[in-house]
Amino acid sequence: MSATVAQNTDMADAAHIVLNTIRRPVIMVDEQGFITFANADAEDFFRSSATMLARNTLSKLIPFGSPLLTLVDQVRERRAPVNEYRVDVSSPRLGIEKVVDLYVAPVPEFPGSVVVMFQERSMADKIDRQMTHRGAARSVTGLAAMLAHEIKNPLSGIRGAAQLLELSASDEDRALTRLITDETDRIVSLVDRMEVFSDERPIDRYPVNIHVVLDHVKAIAKNGFASRIKILEDYDPSLPPVFANRDQLIQVFLNLVKNAAEAIGSDPQGEITLSTAFRPGIRVSVPGSQGRVSLPLEFCVRDNGSGVSEDILPILFDPFITTKPNGSGLGLALVAKIVGEHGGIIECDSTPRGTTFRILMPAWKETPFGTDDDGEGDRK
Repeated sequence: MSATVAQNTDMADAAHIVLNTIRRPVIMVDEQGFITFANADAEDFFRSSATMLARNTLSKLIPFGSPLLTLVDQVRERRAPVNEYRVDVSSPRLGIEKVVDLYVAPVPEFPGSVVVMFQERSMADKIDRQMTHRGAARSVTGLAAMLAHEIKNPLSGIRGAAQLLELSASDEDRALTRLITDETDRIVSLVDRMEVFSDERPIDRYPVNIHVVLDHVKAIAKNGFASRIKILEDYDPSLPPVFANRDQLIQVFLNLVKNAAEAIGSDPQGEITLSTAFRPGIRVSVPGSQGRVSLPLEFCVRDNGSGVSEDILPILFDPFITTKPNGSGLGLALVAKIVGEHGGIIECDSTPRGTTFRILMPAWKETPFGTDDDGEGDRK
């Protein structure tokens, strides 16, 4: 065996080892649709060995009419990778309610072949479930409406009675009446914050320069809670405007930057990075329809703090989830609600070395009929 052949064999073996180490199902499909490679996670995903998978075309392993087949054809034709969010591949073979994110890319070394990577239980699906598929009795919206109606009125009476008692109370008892007043005020403030979840009015959206929004948020942070933290910028100046509400975007990023500052704490080496990028090919399904919306604009808030614990990460966007001693756990739930109502998604990646919140949103493009259909916009 020549040295070149041996080297190529070693590289092929190394590639197989690497792909089997990836904790995502990965397959390669040739020009005829046959599966020519499947890593260990793909064998578990399809409930079949790589040898058996190689005897079948992809169309025989996934449901008829699945968007995955269309994606594979598109990638072959365009020779460009595509991300697709929330694709339903449920079947008796794969399981019920099998929803995945897909990454499909061409393989230049093998013309006509594509690689497909599956990712189950994406953050987008978690947000979608917690913001749109909960029953009213368990949702924040239903809870907020109930609290406003059933609690705020009795609290007003309690507070008024405490104030009357304070007029004739001794110094010792006056401390108790003040405690009652302070606690009722705190509960009313919490209910007021939750009432925003019950606001179902349509969002007033228009073209917004995201860099103006981020600069405004940075100025607020540097003059307040993040005055001692270095805030870096990694902007793509060619981005088209985002189709959004400016005030709500400020609320979203101010909350994320504040969380990042709190994660860094007093670390003198703490840094927060605000980044923007154009990510064509990222699309997400629209709940209640067969349509898909492009989300080419990516906005990230990164910090080098201690990260989010693994037990909190899966429920990070649920209401009342917080690690702060005096936190209400509503900030990130509100962020997820706002992003979702804008047609976007939010993801969180965290390690002990830092955390990244990634927001994907539609762009704005002026046409004779308003905004464009695909939401991709144009790079300037």
